[in-house]
Amino acid sequence: MAETGMAGTRIRQRRLVAGLKQAELAEAAGISASYLNLIEHNRRRIGGRTLLQIAEALNVEPATLTEGVQSHLLAALQEAAGEAKTGGDFSVTAPELDRVEEFVGRFPGWAGRLADLGQQRDALERTVKALSERLAHDPQLSATLHEVISTVTSIRSTASILAETRELEPEWQMRFHRNINEDGARLAEGAEALMRYLEAAPEAGAEVTSPQDEMHAFLERHDFHFPQLEGWGAEARIEAIVSEVEHRAARALARVALTQILEDARALPRDQMEAQLAAHGPAPDAIARATGRPLAQVFRRLATLPEELTGPVGLIVVDGAGALILRKTVMGFATPRSGAGCGMWPLYEVLGQPARPVQAVLVQGDLRVRALAVAEETVPAGFDNPPLMRAYMLILPEHRGPDREQGRPVGVTCRICPIEGCLARREGSVLRDAF
Repeated sequence: MAETGMAGTRIRQRRLVAGLKQAELAEAAGISASYLNLIEHNRRRIGGRTLLQIAEALNVEPATLTEGVQSHLLAALQEAAGEAKTGGDFSVTAPELDRVEEFVGRFPGWAGRLADLGQQRDALERTVKALSERLAHDPQLSATLHEVISTVTSIRSTASILAETRELEPEWQMRFHRNINEDGARLAEGAEALMRYLEAAPEAGAEVTSPQDEMHAFLERHDFHFPQLEGWGAEARIEAIVSEVEHRAARALARVALTQILEDARALPRDQMEAQLAAHGPAPDAIARATGRPLAQVFRRLATLPEELTGPVGLIVVDGAGALILRKTVMGFATPRSGAGCGMWPLYEVLGQPARPVQAVLVQGDLRVRALAVAEETVPAGFDNPPLMRAYMLILPEHRGPDREQGRPVGVTCRICPIEGCLARREGSVLRDAF
């Protein structure tokens, strides 16, 4: 369960999605707008009659405001409902998104199962799309089918000549029979090759995931930490490590990720990082200055060290188009499984200003984290190509002292974000209409 001291943040979120002004909610609750402002910024505790009046004005259960629910589970359920709404998949009644927190609080097991089913549906849709593209663009499949169709057409043409020509010289008749025999052998070989190719696909009962999902599952099983890659001679171990990844495309992605981890481990050996962490803590700018290494490399290295050494450290990586390449999430900070994230993340802010780091306190639901972001040029510009960029966002815990700074409200992705009036919104939220 979330921290009870964050009730003010939940009240503010509920007020925003309900379309109420601070003064309107304060009047309904019988308190002043200035006092409500202090409550919403968690500078005044709330309880008793005031809590009941605010909950009644917002039409929610009081426990929803004081206890909250797991943000990642909420995000998964909201995303599943959003996908169904977009696809017109409401055969009976639309999901009651305004009661999703109550549902999670009362039935956490069912909520988790429903979220899993939503993610499995997304994975299946991506697989169907990938297979459709494969059928359309796979050169081997295209060549095999073309061979089979060409052979069938040739056999049909020859058979038509034999059937329609009443008087045919024996020499030509033998030649056409020979052609049919040869084409029949070619057809059998082509059909056999097609069957071998199709049977090489994953078994129907196997779990269906995209290559990126499979790569992330592999990294998560190891907590993004590979002690085998520390020290010299580690290149030879990469193939043995990635052999546990089932599919070739995912194995290639995992190999790229491990190669990057190996290079970072060589540039910033573990004993050096332990000394820097003892001196500075998980402060990437101080470590970068002390070691002379790029800030982006320090980000990656911190995210691949064991948590007992660094504390909770998350990392999100996108390319210049904003597509997610890597996501190591911690402390419940929710990210989309695919597509673009929230435009208010510092991650996207730095894409237009490489080498200039940015940091901000982010508030996602009940969660407060400190996000540090930087972009680097992976391929320099040339006369024939633009520079290729990659942006990194490190996620660290935010201190809870009384002097903590005001946070920046962020979401997961626009489709399931309840924040009203967001300047970065690129599409409507399914939550806004629901509440």
